[in-house]
Amino acid sequence: MLTELHIENIAVIEHADIEPGPGLNVLTGETGAGKSIVIDSLQAVLGGRTSRELVRTGAARAGVSAVFSDKRAEAWLKERDLEPVGAYDAQSGDEGIVIRRRVSADGKSSASVNGESVTAAELRALGSQLLDIHGQNDGRQLMDETRHRAYLDGFAGMGPELEAYRAVYGEYTDTLKELRRLDMGEDEKRRLADAYRYRVEELSAAELREGEEAELSARRDLLRNAGRLTEALDAAYDALYGADGSACEMAGAAAEQVSRAAAWATELSGTAAEIDGARLTMEDAAERIRDLRESLDFSPEEYDQLETRLAQLHRLEKKYAADEAGLIAILEESRRALEDIEYADEKREKLTGELAKKRETAYNAAKGLSKKRSAAAKELQKRIREGLSELSMPSVRFLVEITPKAGEPGFDDTGCDEVRFLMSANAGETPGRISKIASGGELARIMLVMKDVLSERDAVGTLVFDEIDEGVSGIAAQRVAEKLAHISRRKQVICVTHLPQIAAMADTHFHIEKRERGGRTYTAVTPLEREGRIREIARLHGGDNITDITLASAAEQLDAAEKYKQEGMG
Repeated sequence: MLTELHIENIAVIEHADIEPGPGLNVLTGETGAGKSIVIDSLQAVLGGRTSRELVRTGAARAGVSAVFSDKRAEAWLKERDLEPVGAYDAQSGDEGIVIRRRVSADGKSSASVNGESVTAAELRALGSQLLDIHGQNDGRQLMDETRHRAYLDGFAGMGPELEAYRAVYGEYTDTLKELRRLDMGEDEKRRLADAYRYRVEELSAAELREGEEAELSARRDLLRNAGRLTEALDAAYDALYGADGSACEMAGAAAEQVSRAAAWATELSGTAAEIDGARLTMEDAAERIRDLRESLDFSPEEYDQLETRLAQLHRLEKKYAADEAGLIAILEESRRALEDIEYADEKREKLTGELAKKRETAYNAAKGLSKKRSAAAKELQKRIREGLSELSMPSVRFLVEITPKAGEPGFDDTGCDEVRFLMSANAGETPGRISKIASGGELARIMLVMKDVLSERDAVGTLVFDEIDEGVSGIAAQRVAEKLAHISRRKQVICVTHLPQIAAMADTHFHIEKRERGGRTYTAVTPLEREGRIREIARLHGGDNITDITLASAAEQLDAAEKYKQEGMG
């Protein structure tokens, strides 16, 4: 549940704090007052797209903070080693999740959850578990028949089955792709075989070994500096040990003299041993230098061989645009490709048999999906019809049409079904495509019922409706208000509306109003008590023409809504 929403410098909203409660939360106000900006702010804080246009003119940055009390996101937090913070609902045991989104005047944005930075994609993943926003144009999505299958699958709870099916379908398509790769003309086959064969012969002859180039380069550098190296080693050896007056000889003499002096100066008793130890260390170093010098064996022939081999490696690397490891991989890949071509007939026969089995497996799995869809379609039809009847559409017929997919192989990654919603708006009419028949008001009500039905199986705790009342009035408006009240019994509902019937049904009512201060326009969000609600409901009925009669009518409507929630929803 959304417990707090703080908006700062978003469009005309300079500063607003909204604390939605449980049940039905309604936002009302004049057109253009900023109601939809609240919805835009919610979309932004949950990972929606942002831009510099979102930032209030003259502000350095905009920000939205939201606090949710929802245990359903615990797994998301645990995956990222984040601790729950913020609000805690003692009654439900829900932990607090604090989300912040910032947008600078240059359009750059940042986000955090419980103080830890997250990406917009991560925010969207979390937001999908917390809140579902039904925008003004979502009803139009029903006109897009490509979405109908997803609605049905969502109602049927097909997620695990679809995931398992797609794994089987993926095995089928992988085999199909491999088989198609083998199906080539004889001329193309000969051309590719010659190319792969040449590549295999060339790279095999090179006797490639990973790491060889680095070894050869190091040896070549050594040979390039052979003269200076031997000269340095000889000089170092002579200085340490080989020449008269070397360091080792001088150290030995010094140790002998200090040993004599120690007979008269006892504080030198250990010094001779220290000097002798240094002499032994220098002798060890001299031996290592001598051994290295004697191991060096340089020849012009070796240098020429190194240069030739390195040139060969460089040529191959340039030709194939790869290093040693890449060349070895290309060689192995070319060998496999050549083998595939040379044994294509045998492999094609084998793959053809495998493909037939995998096709049958995938098709049977798709039929399993179809069976579950058919059962769910009957239940969905029944539930939608019942819901539409409650919304003053008793004569509407709603059908879920499931037909086999056309063409070969008769299934794809969604299964073997085409799903289409049909309806007839009036008794006696033949059902047809929603896109051809439904009005704006009918689309809005169908979508509301759809959301109601789907939300029963959805773990999301908060539903947001942005002007679900499009094209709805009179008795239908009252029924929409009652439907929203029913939904709000099991979900938190936030609704932007112009209908007094919905406003009267609210458990928490916010008024959105555009004001001026210091020559600047800003939007204020004010929670309404009973008297404020009566005036706002009267305004929704009569505009500026608020009289004692309209106020009395608004109070009566508010009382009727309260009575309905207490008695009619029992």
